[in-house]
Amino acid sequence: MDIEQVREFCLSLPNAEEDVKWEKDLTFLVGGRMFTVVGLVPSDTAVMSFKCTPGKFEELIEREGVSPAPYVGRYKWVALENFDVLDNSELHELIKKSYTLVFDKLPKKLNDELNRQ
Repeated sequence: MDIEQVREFCLSLPNAEEDVKWEKDLTFLVGGRMFTVVGLVPSDTAVMSFKCTPGKFEELIEREGVSPAPYVGRYKWVALENFDVLDNSELHELIKKSYTLVFDKLPKKLNDELNRQ
């Protein structure tokens, strides 16, 4: 997978939007809240990060090339050293789960509004 494939997949999710934040990160949001972040500037630490369930977080950080995401690891976000750390199908499922975790935590009124669209 590469940045364009991640972008295409994230934007295929209902009501997903993109935004560049901090002048170097491409963020994917639902209801104004991030569910995936991809670095636009090459980094030694991570190419992308996303939210996980607590159990999946613990499982993933045991793998080579996956670590708690800087600043947001305590919220169960993981960071990938490169796109090849996970195969495409697993990465798709993890991004979908991140999207769902964020979507389900949106305020009820916003959640209902997005569900109607």
